[in-house]
Amino acid sequence: QVQASGGGLVQPGGSLRLSCTTSGSSVSTLTMGWYRQAPGKQRELVATITSGGSTNYGDSVKGRFTISRDNAKNTVYLQINSLKPEDTAIYYCRRSFLYWGQGTQVTVSS
Repeated sequence: QVQASGGGLVQPGGSLRLSCTTSGSSVSTLTMGWYRQAPGKQRELVATITSGGSTNYGDSVKGRFTISRDNAKNTVYLQINSLKPEDTAIYYCRRSFLYWGQGTQVTVSS
């Protein structure tokens, strides 16, 4: 099971931290990823973190988004800063390039 949370309505320039938990395995042994899908658009990669801690980001979020994990809490985070209206989307967590969570809505609007 993969579960994402932390979305909401935020003003442009604001920040949010999304959380993703999974059951059955430690996030420290998995590749975990965040993806997003805006209305009318394809789902796109936001960020991934490997078991070794290597991170990768989509071009549109580099420098503004940070993926991290807390092994003790078995949680992966996505810190999103300097939010723009075009960041509005449903954000999904993915485990091991296989299992999707239910998504959490992020809306950036004044």
